[in-house]
Amino acid sequence: MKEMNVTGAKICEELPHPETRDIVLPNQSDYVSHIAVDIGGSLAKVVYFSRKPTCSTGGRLNFTKFETEKIDECIEFIENLVAARRDPELKDKIVIKATGGGSHKYYDNFTKKIKGVKVEKEDEMECLITGLNFLIAEIPYEVFTYSESDPMCFEYSPSAPPNMFPYMLVNIGSGVSILKVTGPGKFERISGTSVGGGTLWGLLSLLTGAQSFDEMLEMSKHGDNTNVDMLVGDIYGTDYNKIGLKSSTIASSMGKVFKKNVRQSVGNFRGEDLSKSLLYMISNNIGQIAYLNAQVHGLKQIYFGGCFIRGHSITMDTLSYAINYWSKGAIKALFLRHEGYLGAVGAFLKHDETRKRSASFSETFTNPQTMPKNSVDACEVLESVPLNLS
Repeated sequence: MKEMNVTGAKICEELPHPETRDIVLPNQSDYVSHIAVDIGGSLAKVVYFSRKPTCSTGGRLNFTKFETEKIDECIEFIENLVAARRDPELKDKIVIKATGGGSHKYYDNFTKKIKGVKVEKEDEMECLITGLNFLIAEIPYEVFTYSESDPMCFEYSPSAPPNMFPYMLVNIGSGVSILKVTGPGKFERISGTSVGGGTLWGLLSLLTGAQSFDEMLEMSKHGDNTNVDMLVGDIYGTDYNKIGLKSSTIASSMGKVFKKNVRQSVGNFRGEDLSKSLLYMISNNIGQIAYLNAQVHGLKQIYFGGCFIRGHSITMDTLSYAINYWSKGAIKALFLRHEGYLGAVGAFLKHDETRKRSASFSETFTNPQTMPKNSVDACEVLESVPLNLS
């Protein structure tokens, strides 16, 4: 591939509820044969290019994921992609760009099982930032804010905001990495925590009958955390107005479980309630750590990425509330429609550093656009809604 043309790139809105929407590249002339995979502790994310056989130009970036413990399924999927891409006239091997910790752990698995390919490993953090910068700057309707009253407000942009840098990325996977980004290719990991998506997945695997992370998130929608969480009202009987705590504020996550008059076997607690309690616990903790790091480093833009989020309303609302509360409304949490694929997108772009850009990183956003509330289900992927952008 000589270069990737992202002029006119947009998110595909054709299908009602795909898990992750494709990115359409209407002006891409060259066929893109390489494949990217980001293998984390819990999930392996794959990005690849496709084109209809009847079309000579254009195409789209496709996204899919697999549980890392089922890495053989991921390898088989990529093997089939490679087989469909083979051209006897091409001398060069098809390239698989691999990133994440699993790119080292499973390197031999890929090279032994997929013949005739070249596996190139890329730095995980570099790929995260490369992918995020691309999505912010090049893809309209990618970045949005979230609240219960205003579910999804988009930062529409065919280019980048006037002050794209500096910003902070809170990448929530199995664990959490927090990166400070001051310019293209300029970043440092400033913090992190081992309490992340893997923590939630592990605890709920022990405490509930859920078989997958998505099932756990679905259970949390139907839960009541007050059955297991100790609230301020449980301690004081009312609000604690002197220090600004409402009676509904969580004083201790899972705090009711240890009380003698409530203590029961795990089987007597509803899985839905446990799921919601632990989701709040993890999300609140990450939100506070994120704000504290932003405060220490003087950062006003906080992006949340990683497959932990998955467009889940409770998760986004909790993170948004935490950032808004601790910053006293000065900072908003920023989310992405392809939040779980930052590393894979970055690895995909690493194959060609000279892609044709649609705009400069220094150009500006238009005003934020809000989708009508009746068009959005925050627990699903966005519906297609025409916006007036003039």
